[in-house]
Amino acid sequence: MISTNIIILGIRAAQLVFAIIVMALTAYVAHWYNVDTLTSSPSQINWLLAVSIFTIVSVAYLELTPRFVPRLSHQMVAVGIEATNAVFYFSGFIALAVFMSRLLFCRGSVCGAARASIAFGAFEFLLWTASLIIMGKEVAKSGFLRRTPKAPLNVPPMKENQAA
Repeated sequence: MISTNIIILGIRAAQLVFAIIVMALTAYVAHWYNVDTLTSSPSQINWLLAVSIFTIVSVAYLELTPRFVPRLSHQMVAVGIEATNAVFYFSGFIALAVFMSRLLFCRGSVCGAARASIAFGAFEFLLWTASLIIMGKEVAKSGFLRRTPKAPLNVPPMKENQAA
């Protein structure tokens, strides 16, 4: 059986790669709107762009904090970040899909990039939902409170504990 840590690491790598792809695609569409048209880029495009940046920061926190700064890491915060990302991507790809369905015409590379960002946003939603389920199981298995590590056996107890 494959370890849960390896599965989560693979999911995190895919989340990071897809976030970079979504960021590149939505930035291309936003740039086209801002430069080649008389209107600003749609809020749906801007939302997916912001969510992809939030994902990069989230993946950095979720993977680096437990390894290098474990005192700043909490499992309930991690579950909250997972759920937030899942909700953000769900709202983002649905809103952009509805926006794209109401366009009078859609052709060219900009339209293809917008459609691709919908697809990658949906994949991101599925990845965040999968990692949320796995993390939720791990949190439920280990308990909801942070466990403080016990002192090694060869270390004498603190003076305050001896007085009690």
